[in-house]
Amino acid sequence: MARRTLSLPILKQLYARSGSASDPPRPFLWLGSSRSVTYMPRPGDGAPRAVTLIPGDGVGPLVTGAVEQVMEAMHAPVYFERYDVHGDMKTVPPEVMDSIRKNKVCLKGGLRTPVGGGVSSLNVQLRKELDLYASLVNCFNLQGLPTRHENVDIVVVRENTEGEYSGLEHEVVPGVVESLKVMTKFCSERIANYAFEYAYLNNRKKVTAVHKANIMKLADGLFLESCREVASKYPSIKYNEIIVDNCCMQLVSKPEQFDVMVTPNLYGNLVANTAAGIAGGTGVMPGGNVGADHAVFEQGASAGNVGNEKIVEQKKANPVALLLSSAMMLRHLQFPSFADRLETAVKRVISEGKFRTKDLGGGSTTQEVVDAVIANID
Repeated sequence: MARRTLSLPILKQLYARSGSASDPPRPFLWLGSSRSVTYMPRPGDGAPRAVTLIPGDGVGPLVTGAVEQVMEAMHAPVYFERYDVHGDMKTVPPEVMDSIRKNKVCLKGGLRTPVGGGVSSLNVQLRKELDLYASLVNCFNLQGLPTRHENVDIVVVRENTEGEYSGLEHEVVPGVVESLKVMTKFCSERIANYAFEYAYLNNRKKVTAVHKANIMKLADGLFLESCREVASKYPSIKYNEIIVDNCCMQLVSKPEQFDVMVTPNLYGNLVANTAAGIAGGTGVMPGGNVGADHAVFEQGASAGNVGNEKIVEQKKANPVALLLSSAMMLRHLQFPSFADRLETAVKRVISEGKFRTKDLGGGSTTQEVVDAVIANID
């Protein structure tokens, strides 16, 4: 095969961009060291990907509809397979599970979990059946959104499949109920590995293990033992431990001291929702649940993810959390340029402050926020 060479006139044109043709050759200096590196898709990366969509209950259809509109406006290379699933169902329908297993990625709104009674949480069912062992919630300050604390950027990595959420409860005798907290070495090591690998790949400096090993010496002791073993493999990352009650107090007084936090199941739910409230509210915090083969993206903090009837009627649900979660999804699907465009547009709308829902101190509807985001997409 013949080799293609640049002719002398073309070389002179290239050199001319950084100096005269008579200057000593400085090949391709016009690219410049100050020029930013851009993402270059590999061949085939632009193929559209199917994503299972579960609008869910309450405000879910509003915020998932917002994501659909923004994705269409961006011409993002994804398309949705929509399924109606509601929290009062006994199980997740088999066709929905088949879709998620096929597509490997799901975007969902909140599913209402009945309090008490014999109906189990469909959220927990999804996590267990798909082995979504890690919940990741990123709680950070958004420019233009005033909060009590500044410089908050916390990532809560929560074990998602065991602990108090094992669902092993029974009534021993009338009036006496036994609920089992199950902790295993395998799951504790797995979540610790995920947290430290996340910190390493994202240039995070510290991992904090949250526990109650002073009381639950065997269960939480096993969790701490696993975290310490994994920490020894990452000498460049600082590791410390904190008891969960002290952790909550420290979160509301000095949240900027935390970086990545790794927790058992129940503590992670409490810590993530507390951190979200500190950083701007549950309506703006993204999150996802990931396993070895599948990922489900949803609003990061579970508090208020279904909303109330008044918000639904007024169509004033905050779509920001799920929009940012969908940016996480795009990055997971290896579409980082689309994720960056979406995140930039959302953050620009928040920073300008003209269109905000009631929870952020404004009076905008969901559609007004969506229109503003679409108008800010580059």
